[in-house]
Amino acid sequence: MPVPKHILNQIKAIIPPLNGSLHKGQSGRVGVLGGALDYTGAPFFASISALRIGADLAHVICSPTAAGAIKSYSPDLIVHPILREDQTPDEVKPALDSLLSRLHVLIVGPGLGREDYMINYAKLAVNIAKQQGMYVVLDADALWMIGQDLALIRGYRRAVLTPNVMEFKRLSESVNIDPKIPPEERAMHVSRALGGVTVLQKGASDIICTNTGEATKEQAQLNKISEGESTEERVVVDVPGGLKRCGGQGDILSGSVGTIMAWGKCFESGAFGDGSTPPSRIPLLAAVGGSMVTRTASRRAFSKHGRGVVTQDMIPEIGGAFAEIFGEGEKGWGAPTSEGKL
Repeated sequence: MPVPKHILNQIKAIIPPLNGSLHKGQSGRVGVLGGALDYTGAPFFASISALRIGADLAHVICSPTAAGAIKSYSPDLIVHPILREDQTPDEVKPALDSLLSRLHVLIVGPGLGREDYMINYAKLAVNIAKQQGMYVVLDADALWMIGQDLALIRGYRRAVLTPNVMEFKRLSESVNIDPKIPPEERAMHVSRALGGVTVLQKGASDIICTNTGEATKEQAQLNKISEGESTEERVVVDVPGGLKRCGGQGDILSGSVGTIMAWGKCFESGAFGDGSTPPSRIPLLAAVGGSMVTRTASRRAFSKHGRGVVTQDMIPEIGGAFAEIFGEGEKGWGAPTSEGKL
């Protein structure tokens, strides 16, 4: 089932133009919150994927125990080791508030772990992001976190959740979804139970759902939408992926989804585009676009490496995957321009 053409056109409308008109930062400033003693690969994969799909800047907000390793993976990442176990959220809040105010999207979960101090910082960051009207992606242990405290994200329509099979099962149980509901319909029910949060249910085919109900006055103010606005939409992404599911692929997905949401924020603020796509559509469009790019990058990497493919093999394929889906002569991947330059 191909993704509807109008969805593809709306995604293309929020992709920053490569025509020299934008300055640094107007193609997205992405933040990834995660990375503690045992987990350094996941925040790297999410943040480097953001750069490889086309974000201008990628920031990793992590524990000092993870910072050295993450910095060593790439000099392109900006690493902030401010999540200290020996400090309280109140002590870190001013620095975190200032940092998030400079970003367009926050990805929470890659390499987060479940240590109390990291979970407390993640909760603080999500609340700050909501206050600032940021787009948010929640993955991995951030999904476990909201399963323990549904109010943290319920009703915030600028968020995308990216659960895998087990994470989706836990999430469904936490919001009391009837197990008799057909599997292909459950994501829609989870979205509605969480007040319209977009759900990207990963699987053999990715199912993306937004089911909001009518926005109350309070919800309209929180989400910067019109009172009474509602959405009920389901998109299935079944573009071929690789035949091996390696650990870390979900981090590439969260980085890709987050970057397209960052582009949506730039589009919303008038950095480029005609403003024709309403902000309320950005989460679903980003989820669809990120899913398509990740699955295509997986297929391209698998075709070269087969059974031995690892997530690092996917990273060089992200740009080509993006161009394959959305490029149509994307500079650097397609034919030379009329001036003979790439």
